[in-house]
Amino acid sequence: MSISGILIATAIVGATGLFIGVFLGLAGKKFAVEVDEKEELVLEALPGNNCGACGYPGCSGLAAAIAKGEAEVGACPVGGAPVAAAISEIMGIEAGALIRKVAYVKCAGDCESAKQNYDYYGVEDCVIMNMMQDGGPKKCNYGCLGGGTCMRACPFGAIYMENGIAKVDKALCRSCEKCVQSCPKHIIEMVPETEQYWVMCASMDKGKDVMAACSVGCIGCKMCEKACEFDAVKVVDNIAHIDADKCTNCGACAEKCPKKIIFKVS
Repeated sequence: MSISGILIATAIVGATGLFIGVFLGLAGKKFAVEVDEKEELVLEALPGNNCGACGYPGCSGLAAAIAKGEAEVGACPVGGAPVAAAISEIMGIEAGALIRKVAYVKCAGDCESAKQNYDYYGVEDCVIMNMMQDGGPKKCNYGCLGGGTCMRACPFGAIYMENGIAKVDKALCRSCEKCVQSCPKHIIEMVPETEQYWVMCASMDKGKDVMAACSVGCIGCKMCEKACEFDAVKVVDNIAHIDADKCTNCGACAEKCPKKIIFKVS
């Protein structure tokens, strides 16, 4: 190839590169998406778990909503009060008092207390176990299956298995609700961290049927309801419920419960 041909080819390549560069530069300016500085700062303050417990598609979705004023500064349950305080400073507003919520498993029917309909030999997974005959091997159809699905769903190691039932370490729980979503029996709830007394049963069967299935189940006797001076305990559908807004943590309900199914959790 002659020198002139090389020079012409070089000029063409250079001109093409220059044209593409200018075109991309102009297109970048024309179609650039403006990013709110506050949104970026809020995103940096969020924990980055992208768990979706806030109701938005990941931390970036929540950050955008907070920056637009569409979500509260304390909307991240995983970050809790420290993250809310940091975001409130970024947004220039008061965070307000936040009470962290933690998960609890409404079942105390361990291997000694709960009766079995049959022996289960298979994959240790609650979803699969729940699809078996009678909704699983436990005689109580409301009880924890003990397959550890919630434990594996928790990204913070807050749930552990003990004697056939799931338990929650309040100190490690980050309120992401992944355990709630994973439980096929729907016996995991979120309660305020300040709530000390939990009803460790979810059975809605009548007392006689409960006792036939589990020695520590709630029999719906209403003794806890009568003992509460603050109207915080109600027996609905044969199972006791504690209203966290009314409960003073006095412990009268736990003391009167004949089945000792209301536990004080520190």
